[in-house]
Amino acid sequence: MVTITLDSISFRLKQYYDFNWLKKYGEAFWCVDETGSGCICIGMENADKRYFCKIAGVNTIEAEVTPAESVQMLKNAAPLYYELAHPHLVKIIEEYTCDSFYIIVFEWADGDCLFDHWNFAKYENERTLKSPKEKFRELPVEKKQRAVDILFSFLQNVNEKGYVAVDFYDGSIMYDFIADHLTICDIDFFKKAPVVNDLGMDWWGTKRLKAPEEYKKGSTIDEQTNIFTLGALIFEFFGTFTDDEIKQRYMRNRFVPCSFCDWQLCEESYRVARKAVSADKNERYQTFEEFYNDWCNADQA
Repeated sequence: MVTITLDSISFRLKQYYDFNWLKKYGEAFWCVDETGSGCICIGMENADKRYFCKIAGVNTIEAEVTPAESVQMLKNAAPLYYELAHPHLVKIIEEYTCDSFYIIVFEWADGDCLFDHWNFAKYENERTLKSPKEKFRELPVEKKQRAVDILFSFLQNVNEKGYVAVDFYDGSIMYDFIADHLTICDIDFFKKAPVVNDLGMDWWGTKRLKAPEEYKKGSTIDEQTNIFTLGALIFEFFGTFTDDEIKQRYMRNRFVPCSFCDWQLCEESYRVARKAVSADKNERYQTFEEFYNDWCNADQA
């Protein structure tokens, strides 16, 4: 492992690379180097603008793929940011190859990732410091409901354009607590339908939120899968879970909703969310439109 310094930031990689070519975007001011995707994310700024640069092929210290695989995955992801453009999806500026790297440059979006695993040790050491996930849970109900409306809008757009949201979770979402603005920041693994789980238990996604079919090889991953994902996220936003309950999801490969006594909203909204995360796909909502209509009506109950 080597430590590389670029302007005011330092980051760790498995080997040395020269990043001075990034200087055309200004000065480096922010970085995330602990990614399993093999990409390093660097924030750059000049006098007028900030940029989010995602660079594949750099062999990160937690890479779960080779640098070549990392490059190919990011190349496959680039068109998604054009095709699935949405007011709350981070905006792509350009993408290109540089030596052995592949880079996507986005407009900078202010906010904190709702699952910033690279900072977990910091929260553990500084008990008074609240994570973005904790801060989001403590927001007024109305603000979290607006966030859910945005996720409905985004996922309906994904579905209407013939795609499936793969590996979509709270780590794909940023929230600006000052401006109360939500940004979707990572759709790299979204796929064009039809999609079949060809990895079995290792299908992309966190065990905290995955649907049953995301564990079973040969299962269809579709709109009902994404309905489950959004339902699970809604439980994360409005439900309360113990650390042990969350650990059980990893151990049992199964999402379990909280009980109604640990639910922040009305009973009808709880029923709607429970239906969305039914283990049997046939018992879930069949369309986002149906899900959203019931959610809105429950919200008014």
